[in-house]
Amino acid sequence: MSDALKHECGIALIRLRRPLSYYKERHGSAYYGLQKLFLLMEKQHNRGQDGAGVATVKLDMPPGSRYIDRFRSASKQPILSVIEHIQGRIAEALEGGGVNDATTDGSLKQEPFLGELLLGHLRYGTFGKNSLEHCHPHLRTSNWMSRNLVLAGNFNMTNVDELFGLLVDIGQHPKERSDTVTVLEKIGHFLDEENQRLAHIYRQLGYNEQQITHMVAEKMDVRRILTNSAQDFDGGYALAGLIGHGDAFVLRDPSGIRPAFWYSDDEVVVVASERPAIQTAFGVKTDQVRELTPGHALIIRRSGEVSEEMVRQPAEKRACSFERIYFSRGSDRDVYRERIALGRSLCPSILEAVDHDLEGTVFSFIPNTAEVACYGVLKGMEDHLDHVKEQRILELGPTPDPAKLRRILAMRPRLEKVAIKDAKLRTFITQDNARDELVAHVYDVTYGTVRPGQDSLVVIDDSIVRGTTLKQSILRILDRLEPRRIVVVSSAPQIRYPDCYGIDMAKLGDLVAFQAAIALLQETKQENIIDDVYDRCVGEMDKPMAQVVNHVKDIYRPFTAAQISRKITELLTPPEVRADVRILYQTIEGLRAACPDHTGDWYFTGDYPTPGGNRVVDRAFINYMEGRNVRAY
Repeated sequence: MSDALKHECGIALIRLRRPLSYYKERHGSAYYGLQKLFLLMEKQHNRGQDGAGVATVKLDMPPGSRYIDRFRSASKQPILSVIEHIQGRIAEALEGGGVNDATTDGSLKQEPFLGELLLGHLRYGTFGKNSLEHCHPHLRTSNWMSRNLVLAGNFNMTNVDELFGLLVDIGQHPKERSDTVTVLEKIGHFLDEENQRLAHIYRQLGYNEQQITHMVAEKMDVRRILTNSAQDFDGGYALAGLIGHGDAFVLRDPSGIRPAFWYSDDEVVVVASERPAIQTAFGVKTDQVRELTPGHALIIRRSGEVSEEMVRQPAEKRACSFERIYFSRGSDRDVYRERIALGRSLCPSILEAVDHDLEGTVFSFIPNTAEVACYGVLKGMEDHLDHVKEQRILELGPTPDPAKLRRILAMRPRLEKVAIKDAKLRTFITQDNARDELVAHVYDVTYGTVRPGQDSLVVIDDSIVRGTTLKQSILRILDRLEPRRIVVVSSAPQIRYPDCYGIDMAKLGDLVAFQAAIALLQETKQENIIDDVYDRCVGEMDKPMAQVVNHVKDIYRPFTAAQISRKITELLTPPEVRADVRILYQTIEGLRAACPDHTGDWYFTGDYPTPGGNRVVDRAFINYMEGRNVRAY
């Protein structure tokens, strides 16, 4: 993705099912859980580089003992910062003589962060400031163990105002209007209610307060808490929580928008946002790692028992397709296959764009996340060349000339590393007035890879969102190689609609496909459509959220995808570029064929999986029309 986007976030949860002393004897270290948690976080660093945090809960600690530890960092290397802090805390405790590295569980648990429940989080700040306060895990504290809540998640809610209002209605006074605070306090409210419900029952049965504390911990109904909490959630979410007495959970949204995978054996229960992270950390096979069912929670009892339980009725599964195109690590078996398929499906349009002249075409990719899709293109082109070779060999007759035969057999797609990212400039959070100067230097080119004036240069990108880097940098530097034609190919379809479930695409006016459609409406004297859509979007704002319709689809309706692609090419091609530039996109049909199990394609189709999505897109259009450069949620 030449325009870097941000995605929220990554989670890692571990429940150790054996005493800490077991891991010291079996695996050679009582820090086995922490080591595995750090590895899970490192293997998901692609999901968050703005912040990181770890929290642990120790079971069966006596009163007066610390049983919840937490540390968060918003430094430039947050994962490393967290790891170094925790290691430093443990070293200080051992050196201070207050604890010792003995084999008994009681001795081991005196060390900071050495607990049976471990929760890690990686943050990409798609919304809000990149400060420590915005880093997960978040903590809701109480003197009652079973009322303490640690929460971290990969989520974004579209109905924060409604959730905030519900908290106010029940008498709370939330400290801020954010989805993190509202979700934490909503789950915390029903956690309190469950504590009160059980305490009331056992008081009536004659138990004393200390006995009640233990009974509440044993009998707490986590599913009940989550069912009551999540009934008003509208968004994409994978929420991980630890409760102070030892229960834990991971809750996934009913449409399966945000990913969550889990694995268990007799030693551990593990949850992560990405499957290969679990495979690498624990050395298990792909089929041993399960996907958490949408609308369900993985509930881990303080006893170590684990179950998947339905919290909300699952809806049609609309797992995020951008996970497959860009965000998830390509080391996942299925992600790799899908990106290969995305590349293969682009071959017919590429062949047409280069006039079927593969001998005069050089293939490359920008950025590295598009590499696997580029391999898919090459595999498709190899298949095409096999047919070409077969025909040309047959044309040589029964006694072919050896030199001609060798030339035919030597035909293959030409792959070169044309563009190199020269600096990790975070252009997507730079002030607009400085962005152009920065993006012009993000990439450099490898000279001598293209025959000047002869070759077409085909560059695979995973997606084209705003087109800023393409226009201000990439096309200009590629033109230095003097190709006769530059073909930029997106393995994703045209991104036409904003996201509201965790990806940094909140403003319609930023999307180059939307800019192209507006320009076409103006050029074809159809501005009345723009005004009509605005009026209808305004009318939707007074409707109940479940009745809101996405009217922005009508902006694109008069034009074919090819017409919009041509206008995008015109908008993004700098006037000084000498090569013939063409920008091609994946088709919706190609996307669905390549990623059949991830149908969350609202970015491209406008078909949002929750009612809140329709309200967000209409509000985004109103903001655009009224000149408000703000988010729509």
